[in-house]
Amino acid sequence: MNIKICKPTAVDLFCGCGGLTEGLKQAGFNVVGAVECNIVFVRTYKLNHKKVRVWVDDIKKLDPKKIRQKLQFKKGDLDLMAGCPPCQGFSTVGTKNVNDKRNDLVFEWLRFVKEFEPKTVMMENVKGLYEDKRITIIVEELNKIGYKTGETPKVLNVADYGVPQRRKRMILLAGKEKFIELAKRKSKTKTVRQAIGNLPLPGNSDDKIHDYPEKRSAKVMRWIEKIPKNGGSYRNLKYARQLPCHKRLGGGFKDIYGRMKWDDISPTITGGCTNPSKGRFLHPEQNRAITMREAALIQAFPASYKFSLIGGKGVISSMIGNALPPLFIKKHANKIIKHLKENHV
Repeated sequence: MNIKICKPTAVDLFCGCGGLTEGLKQAGFNVVGAVECNIVFVRTYKLNHKKVRVWVDDIKKLDPKKIRQKLQFKKGDLDLMAGCPPCQGFSTVGTKNVNDKRNDLVFEWLRFVKEFEPKTVMMENVKGLYEDKRITIIVEELNKIGYKTGETPKVLNVADYGVPQRRKRMILLAGKEKFIELAKRKSKTKTVRQAIGNLPLPGNSDDKIHDYPEKRSAKVMRWIEKIPKNGGSYRNLKYARQLPCHKRLGGGFKDIYGRMKWDDISPTITGGCTNPSKGRFLHPEQNRAITMREAALIQAFPASYKFSLIGGKGVISSMIGNALPPLFIKKHANKIIKHLKENHV
């Protein structure tokens, strides 16, 4: 007789294009609900996670009790409430603003936790939140309602978990009455070559986000051609060849118009990941920026992950750069599943 084994359930708040959901599913979770206010991001999410019920709305306007009831959960039944609230105000990329109103969205995540009373919780965010008073309040509130946060929140580098890029993120895990251990770090990192070295030339792949055309002026293209292969940058060029805007930068922004290195990890993939003027986003040897598919692979998305073309290259790059690396989430989600099984909850 076949016995159907039910997967643990999860809800993903601020789901974006689905990086966190993808990681949870890879670990063995059944993601049953999600919230996201950006309809363009949701189009990509639904291409990959068709069975998840998504609320497309401002989370502040949603009643978590109604959502719990729609998903047919009693309090305490949900296995995991996960989420990554928008982090622009905490980010060190661009202008950090601790007073940004979006920073308080972390408390919307807490509001849903208090309503669902899930068995475990996960929050992921930029390291800037780790240094903010809001995370202290979150931890105190979780402790008051019976969650044990253990060694978290903690700032980790995703490269230590098999993701081929340098990216520091804060993660918080907690279980009811018992803390959850973080996943162990890997001793060996994955390189840019291992992530994208086998891809065909853009234009020949039948993958729309790999073949998406790049538009640069002839002057910029000639300039890019002179940048040394495998790790060079505009700083390797003679001063006279540097663009005027770069001369004015002095010692700052060292990575702009830089090439990635084949046998090293990538720099942090951001929303500007296909624009070489935004960072070290040139291909190690080809005279172009990395493609959107290459950026997604460096973010540890599966090669088969679909992205809606609505909104164009800028929107897709933003989705990829703002996403959570699924592999990083999977590693810690495995620990949550282990916790649920060992504690029979």
